Amino acid sequence: MEFLQRRMIQEDVVQYQLFLIQPDSPTSQKTEEHFTLLLEQILAKFAQVLMQHIWQHQPFNLKYHSEKGAVPAHLGGRTQFGDNVEDEWFIVYLLQQITEAFPELAARVQDNDGEFLLIEAADYLPKWLNPDSSENRVFLYRGDLHIIPCPSKSSSTGFSKEEVPSVAEALALLFTNPEACRASPKICSALRRRLEGYPEKIKTGLHRAHCFIPAGIACVLAQRPDLVAPAVSAFYLRDPVDLQACRTFRTFPPDTRVLTMVTFTRCLYAQLLQQQFTPDRRSGFTLPPRSHPQYKAHELGMKLAHGFEILCSRCRLPTSELDAPVSCNPQWKGFIDSLKRNGYFRGQLEGSAQYRELTRAAENFFKQSVLTKSSTLSPGKEVLQLLQKSEPLNLEELKKHESQLPEEDSDSWLDITAQDLERLLQERSGGGADVGSQNPSSTKQTGYGMDAAKREKEMEDNEEAAGYSLVAVSQGMKKFLNAMSSHEGAELPRSSATQPISFDPGSMVKALDRLLGGKEEEELDSDDLDDDDDDDDDYENEENEDGSSGHSEMNETETVDSLRRYMDQMDEELMKTNVGQSFHQMKSSKTEVDNGSASLKDAEEEIQPLDVDVNLVSNLLESLTCQDGLAGPASNLLQSLGIYLPPNSDPA
Repeated sequence: MEFLQRRMIQEDVVQYQLFLIQPDSPTSQKTEEHFTLLLEQILAKFAQVLMQHIWQHQPFNLKYHSEKGAVPAHLGGRTQFGDNVEDEWFIVYLLQQITEAFPELAARVQDNDGEFLLIEAADYLPKWLNPDSSENRVFLYRGDLHIIPCPSKSSSTGFSKEEVPSVAEALALLFTNPEACRASPKICSALRRRLEGYPEKIKTGLHRAHCFIPAGIACVLAQRPDLVAPAVSAFYLRDPVDLQACRTFRTFPPDTRVLTMVTFTRCLYAQLLQQQFTPDRRSGFTLPPRSHPQYKAHELGMKLAHGFEILCSRCRLPTSELDAPVSCNPQWKGFIDSLKRNGYFRGQLEGSAQYRELTRAAENFFKQSVLTKSSTLSPGKEVLQLLQKSEPLNLEELKKHESQLPEEDSDSWLDITAQDLERLLQERSGGGADVGSQNPSSTKQTGYGMDAAKREKEMEDNEEAAGYSLVAVSQGMKKFLNAMSSHEGAELPRSSATQPISFDPGSMVKALDRLLGGKEEEELDSDDLDDDDDDDDDYENEENEDGSSGHSEMNETETVDSLRRYMDQMDEELMKTNVGQSFHQMKSSKTEVDNGSASLKDAEEEIQPLDVDVNLVSNLLESLTCQDGLAGPASNLLQSLGIYLPPNSDPA
C-alpha cells in the first residue's frame, strides 16, 4: 500500500518526513505536544536561513501527522518545486541539518522517482539495492545518509532484499546499529558534493535586476519580496482568460511606474526574460525601442506587472479578512519565544525600527510555514491585503530613490558555451576522467602481439599531447564486450584500481585444502537439491544414456563440421564482393614479401586477417561524426565507459 502511495507523488513535488528515532519510553513520548515543541524549535533554529529563500511554488512546511497504519507519528510535509529543482535539494540540505542538530530525528525524502538520493550515488550502490528493494531503507540520520543493509556473510544485520521492512522496524534497526546502517564513504561523498555550497548557495542563486513597475507593486515587494515568485508563475502560465484582466489594469495602473530593484531567483528571472510577449494596446503599457538603454527594465517591469494583475484578478479580498493579526494564533507566542532564545532579534530593542522589521518578517514566515492551508491566504489576497494596509503612495518620494539604486547583476550566466556544457555534463556524469588515464598495459597480445604493441605505442605517442587515447577506446570496448551481464541489462566494467578487494577466508581455506590433497567435499546447493528428485529416473535410464553417449558425440562432430563448411562457403561468396574492402586488414611483414611472387599470389587469394582495433576505432569515430555533436549511441556508450573524445576539428 505504501508503494502505491509513493508512486502517486506528483512529478514536481517532494515529500519529506521526520520520525523519532528513539523507541517509546517515558522520557520521549510520541505525542502531538512533543512534536509541536520540536516543530517550534526546528523553525526557530532555521528561520533565518528559510527567510532568505524565495520559493518557486511552495515553501518548506512541516505539520504533525498522527500514526496511521504502519507509519508512526511524525512531522511531514510536501513542497511543489516546479521548474526549480534547487528548491528540492535545498530541502534535502535542511533535512540533513535538522537531523544533525536534532539527533533524535531521522528523515525520509522522496519524489516521483522514489529514493532520488540514491540516484546521485548510483555508481557506488551495492548490487542488491534497486528501486524495488530500497523501500523504507533510506534515511538521513545525524547528518549522514543511512541505508538499512541486507544480511551478508560478514554481518547478519539487516533485512533480506526480498523483504520490505516497516518504518518502525527500520527505525529500530537504525537506532540499535547506526554504524552498520551508515552508507559507504563514496555514497556519502556523492551526496555531499550535490549539497556543496549551501547555505551560501541561496544568495548566489538570486538575481537582482532593475524594473519599471507600478508603484503599488514596488510597495508590495518592499514588504514581501517572496511574492515575486507567484507573480512570475502567473505570467508564465497565463491563459487568454487571464489576459482579459490585463486590458485595463485596475489594480496597478501603468502611469504610476517607477524604477526599482527587484530580486528574483535565477530560475524566475530566466522564465520572465525568455518569454516573448506583446502587451495589449488598451493596457497603457508602451515599450521604448530595443536600442534604448533601459529597454530590458521596461520589458521586465511590464511582464511582472501583468503577473501581479493576473494574481489580483483571480480573487477579491472580503472585508472580514482584513483584520486577522497573527498574534491571535495560540502557536505564535511559543514561536516568537523560540526566536528570542535563538538570538533572532540580534539584541535589538523592542519597539525599534529594526525590531519591527524583523517581527514583520517573522510573521510572514509564520503564515507560510506554520499556519494550516485553511487559514493561509492565496498570493493574490495577500497582495490586496498589503495594498489596503499600506500608507498612501508617494510617487515623488519613490522617484527620488531611482538615482540611488545599486547596480543590477550581470546575466552573463544565461550564456553557456559548448565547452561549459561539456564540462557540466562530465561533472554530472560522475568523474570527467579523460581517456588517457586508462591503463592500456592490460591489452592481451595475440599472434600479432609484437606488431600490435608497436602500433599501440605509436598511437599513444601521437595522441599523448591531445589528452586522449584511441587505444583506450578499443580496450574499453573490449572490456565492455567481455563483461558478464544478466537479464537485467549490460553491466559496465569497473576499474580494478577503484574496486574494493573482497576476501573470503572460507574459500581460501578450501582452495588450500584441495591443493594439499585434502578430501573434496561437495556442497549441495539449491540446484543439487532440485536434482535429487530425479536421481531414481536417472539411475533407471543409465544404461540407455551409456548406449547413446557415443551417438551424441558423433552428432556434435557432424554439427561442427557442417558449421565449418557453412562458414567456408560464406567466405568464398564474400570474397567475390567488395565487402572486404570496407575493412582495414593486417599488413604483411617484410620477410613475407621476400618469399617470392608465388607466395604473394597465394597470400592474395587467402583471407587476410582484419585489424580489429583499427576497424573498431574508425567505425566509432565515423559514428561520432555523423551525430554532429548531438547525443547518439556511440557517444552514450563511450561516456558510460568513462571515455571522452574531443570534438572533431577536421572540417573535412
